[in-house]
Amino acid sequence: MKNIIAALAIVAATPAMAQDKMTLLLDWFVNPDHGPIIIAEENGYFADEGLEVEVVAPADPSAPPRLVAAGQADLAVSYQPQLHLQIHEGLPLKRVGTLVATPLNCLLVLKDGPIQGLSDLKGKKIGFSVAGVEEAVLQAMLGEHGVTPSDIEMINVNFSLSPSLMSGQVDAVIGAFRNFELNQMEIEGVEGRCFYVEEEGVPSYDELIYVANPDRMDADKIARFLAATEKATQYIVNNPEKSWEIFAATSTELQDELNARAWVDTLPRFALRPAGFDAGRYARFEAFLKDSGMIDSLNPVEAIAIDVTAQ
Repeated sequence: MKNIIAALAIVAATPAMAQDKMTLLLDWFVNPDHGPIIIAEENGYFADEGLEVEVVAPADPSAPPRLVAAGQADLAVSYQPQLHLQIHEGLPLKRVGTLVATPLNCLLVLKDGPIQGLSDLKGKKIGFSVAGVEEAVLQAMLGEHGVTPSDIEMINVNFSLSPSLMSGQVDAVIGAFRNFELNQMEIEGVEGRCFYVEEEGVPSYDELIYVANPDRMDADKIARFLAATEKATQYIVNNPEKSWEIFAATSTELQDELNARAWVDTLPRFALRPAGFDAGRYARFEAFLKDSGMIDSLNPVEAIAIDVTAQ
């Protein structure tokens, strides 16, 4: 009996195993796009994988990939189209996982406005937030309808995409997320309409991905991170209402109609297999950027994306 009590005392005095710490930089403030990350934290899936994940919203949305490249964080949420360009710029980055596995981007117009088809954009103004890939996307979408870059006027509206459209400052906006801007406009009493990029000549791609510096990353920790978010995604799919309650309870700022609607629209777009990837999808988008004149050469898929679970 004394031996048993002594053994129990030793167990009680033994500290819990230390969790491996990770830092994840988001692409923007917390929103339904980040559902699997937040649910993995709230449901204890990160802890189950021996991880303590610090989730950080950036002050500058363009900074996270560069901070990861510089070794200032383990992972960043970023965008597949931007990753291709960043690698060509020389940033040491690779896609190591997928968060949202379909495009969210669309070209947004007023539903009852003068733009009923893409050919109607000739001579019109199109708003955008971030220059770069959007130019190639527009060129592909409009080229199918006889509209050239010289036929339109591009206006930088910063992040006021739907407000600039509703106010009449522009006739359309590119870079609007179909799960947010459409809902935002409807809530404000203005119906919008999306022209979906993947239906208008742009190769399909992963909207939100996890990127890491391949020279600095810990593949085992990232594999465990992806296992936790996969489990969270399965929980979300199986329990959409309960998972929304858990997600929304983390911040009063999330508890509104826009986020509730966006949650429903985003749910079917989460990557069910965050670690898995389609090599052809990355090769096709790389070729698309070269054909569009955005890049001068083609990188092999292995220089762009990897499956850390296969290492």
